[in-house]
Amino acid sequence: MRVLDPEIDADKRAQIQGTMQSATVLDVGKFPEISYQSTSVTGRGDGHWEVHGNLTLHGKKQPVAVDVALQDGHYRGSASVKQSDFGIEPIRVAGGAVKVKDEVKMEFDIVPAQ
Repeated sequence: MRVLDPEIDADKRAQIQGTMQSATVLDVGKFPEISYQSTSVTGRGDGHWEVHGNLTLHGKKQPVAVDVALQDGHYRGSASVKQSDFGIEPIRVAGGAVKVKDEVKMEFDIVPAQ
């Protein structure tokens, strides 16, 4: 996972990213995997779909809808989730000067194997 917010300078993004993977947030040592299992797919026009399924993050499973588009042979999509729904407290860095919002947007780019 990478922090991509352009409103935050590169040093702060790196600090947030490091903190995200620590035991205080994602705790990748205890929860090394993030998974998504689809339960239904609805076509939304040529090369666009809405995928419903369950996201397992930080040991908790929640339903999440994902918008997906096929572009140049890649399946690209995004979904917004609230960290607190998965038992994650949004982090603060620089003495609380920078706060990560509870709702975060996740994006992905999948290239099918040839």
